[in-house]
Amino acid sequence: MPSLQLDTPDNYAVATKRALAKRLGEVYARVMQTPPETITVVIRDLGAGGVWRCGYGDPRPSALLMCDIRRGRPAEMRLELCKALIAACAEVVGLDPDRIKIEFTQHAGDEMYHPHLGGFNREWEGDER
Repeated sequence: MPSLQLDTPDNYAVATKRALAKRLGEVYARVMQTPPETITVVIRDLGAGGVWRCGYGDPRPSALLMCDIRRGRPAEMRLELCKALIAACAEVVGLDPDRIKIEFTQHAGDEMYHPHLGGFNREWEGDER
């Protein structure tokens, strides 16, 4: 944890996905004040018809970014993260910012296990950089 999972109706080359993962990881580490080696990014490019936003008219293509994070960050910090993640998606892969929805699931630190870091995470207490 954290993990960022982007579902998109577009298809990207591996190099583009790598660039997006790098950028999302950098943004997350900076805004959420955590070391980058804890961050996992998943990009599911589902292709045309893969993600839809419903409304009163016809559904329209959309993107969904799920953020599984440790609990404890204030709403203002999460808002800053949302804005920066949306900007990164627009810049790196050209997603329309209005097409991106972000959702958070917050977890206790001991719900995240990192073998490469020696075990369970701890609770977030402030800047860890």
